Amino acid sequence: MTNFHNFADFQLDVLKEVGNIGAGNAATALSKLLNRPVDMQVPLVNMLPFEEIIEVLGGSEQIVLTIFLRVTGDAPGNMFFILTKQSAKRLLKLLAGIEVQNDEFYSEMELSALNEIGNILAGSYLSSLADFTKLSMSPSVPSLAIDMLGAVISYGLIQYGEMGDRALFIDTKFFEGNDAVEGHFFLVPDPDSFDKIFSALGVPLE
Repeated sequence: MTNFHNFADFQLDVLKEVGNIGAGNAATALSKLLNRPVDMQVPLVNMLPFEEIIEVLGGSEQIVLTIFLRVTGDAPGNMFFILTKQSAKRLLKLLAGIEVQNDEFYSEMELSALNEIGNILAGSYLSSLADFTKLSMSPSVPSLAIDMLGAVISYGLIQYGEMGDRALFIDTKFFEGNDAVEGHFFLVPDPDSFDKIFSALGVPLE
């Protein structure tokens, strides 16, 4: 297995480039879908222990809206796009012009819009990573849940068994003028998949 303790800056630079290209592709796709410009940035890309990501996102009891996809192919794993309820509400207004009246209950249209945004974003990041690595990586049909973060993660574990203990964590910001909404995307490859990804990227493994 890869030793992440000596993870070098240039290795993170490779991952940040993957994130930036994925964000660019997602912005283009969302612009076409919404028929107006969408600006996105990736201020942070990091490799973090799984439990640290949970803490960064507010702890296991934090209520979040999550779009979940299973990655199949050469480097299988799990993908999550996570928004707080407040961020989900602001994202719908920013991108789709939808005013959420009750963030305890989302309409079918609101959930569909969030699912599509998450699907485009996750698919764009995954496509970017697949292009870089030349590995076959395909997303499943996304599922959306509003629940405690710990429950969402448990769903991935129950559905697909053991996940790796580290994740590629990508902060994602959507902009329109001075308004910004932050979401969190992370990819949790299966235990052996990181080695395949970094080997394909030409990153030395220790």
